[in-house]
Amino acid sequence: MTRSAEFDTADFYDYELPASCIAQEPLPDRAAARLLVLDRASQTIRHRHVRDLPDILSPNDLMVVNDSRVVPARLYGRRAETEGRWEGLFLSEVVGVEGRRLLRLLSKTRGTLRVGERIVVVGEQGQDLAVLELVARDSGGTWLVDPCSEEATVQFLSRVGRVPLPGYIREGIAQSDDVERYQTVFATQPGSAAAPTAGLHFTPSLLHTIAERGIKKAEVTLHVGIDTFRPISTDKIEDHEMHSEWCTVSEGTAMAVHETQQRHGRVVAVGTTAVRSLETAAHSGVAESYSGATKLYIRPGYSFRVVDGILTNFHMPRTTLMVLVSEFAGHEFIQRAYKEAMGNGYRFLSYGDAMLIL
Repeated sequence: MTRSAEFDTADFYDYELPASCIAQEPLPDRAAARLLVLDRASQTIRHRHVRDLPDILSPNDLMVVNDSRVVPARLYGRRAETEGRWEGLFLSEVVGVEGRRLLRLLSKTRGTLRVGERIVVVGEQGQDLAVLELVARDSGGTWLVDPCSEEATVQFLSRVGRVPLPGYIREGIAQSDDVERYQTVFATQPGSAAAPTAGLHFTPSLLHTIAERGIKKAEVTLHVGIDTFRPISTDKIEDHEMHSEWCTVSEGTAMAVHETQQRHGRVVAVGTTAVRSLETAAHSGVAESYSGATKLYIRPGYSFRVVDGILTNFHMPRTTLMVLVSEFAGHEFIQRAYKEAMGNGYRFLSYGDAMLIL
């Protein structure tokens, strides 16, 4: 059957998202978030809570989480020559010519930046903390900069950076509670510029109960970069350029996937980043260990190889994440689910509620 051309347009994955639906604060109890459960086989929708996961999943199932840790990626400063205000977002570390360590940043300021220009990074009290030198323009409107420091990147960002809240939460202005709250409880591998938000709903107590029920857990690492939250700006989704993000799937996780499949359990990915990591590692058709860059863009026509279920937050319209969940669950089913969630007061985006697609 020929696929409708509508599926290939960005407008097909658009929807109206009122600002009132976007969560501005996290719930005091992470696991109290509401959970919209979608059953693909029966095309039914149930209303539950994240704390109900031990009862919804089965002992044969495997839950795969992303253990990437958010770094203090938000930078504020001024242009050294003009004193103009500047804002940056760290995306990744890049090894330049002759092994020179560079940082890849999104950058925002008035006027036009130029190669060789210097930026003074400032702290919350206005004190000068570091100097960045603009080395080269990079793809997707990003810059490569020299941190002018011998510190390791994680230590450098910990000293000069701030919590990288997305702009739709309090205009990106973090509060003290966000340092702990915009981080999953299983985050161990520093490198993300944004939280893998589906994981924000878990507590140590919930993870303990899940393990007690015999539901297995495994980890992947995908350091969240620009394409996890960047809207599609092209008319056709195939023309959208995916930037690479670093991911790792260990031999142990690949083995856990095989064992789950052998016992006819479900591989449930916690977040779209876990989906893309697992599917990248299964490029041959079966899950294998993998460590490297991924540009995997899941869009119409994609055949999922290992993922049987997805726990995910509600996403921004016109994004690759909407394309991914629509391809997994079916576009009409996702549209119906989003409409029902909005009509029932669900909280959207990073600090919002979640959906489980099985």
